[in-house]
Amino acid sequence: MMSTDISVSFLNSFSTGDPIYVASHVTEDFENNQMGVLAEKIKGKTVYIERLRSFLKKFRELRYSASNIIAEANKVAIAYDMNCLVDGHNISMQGVMMISVSNGLIRERFDYWDGLSYLRQTGMV
Repeated sequence: MMSTDISVSFLNSFSTGDPIYVASHVTEDFENNQMGVLAEKIKGKTVYIERLRSFLKKFRELRYSASNIIAEANKVAIAYDMNCLVDGHNISMQGVMMISVSNGLIRERFDYWDGLSYLRQTGMV
């Protein structure tokens, strides 16, 4: 599978709400780097699955839509629109994922998104 294909499949997998399916796109030593106001960094597929369980319960009806994709060899940048429902609030944000692929799986992701916009939409700010 091409780097772009696995990256787009990963993005689309979140809409299933299935943490195991989402994590099937990543390596055992996967690094997930959330960037910005509410940043969090974790390493390892097992830890990622546990994090996904709570994330997907909180971010209901989650949909990512790629608006721009730039790829070169094993690196993919995807600008996206994200929509979901959090605690009764409709959330709509934009972001960019920078993805590194190794042997057909995602080894590392940097996700840049607007945490302040999220806090505003949920009424926390």
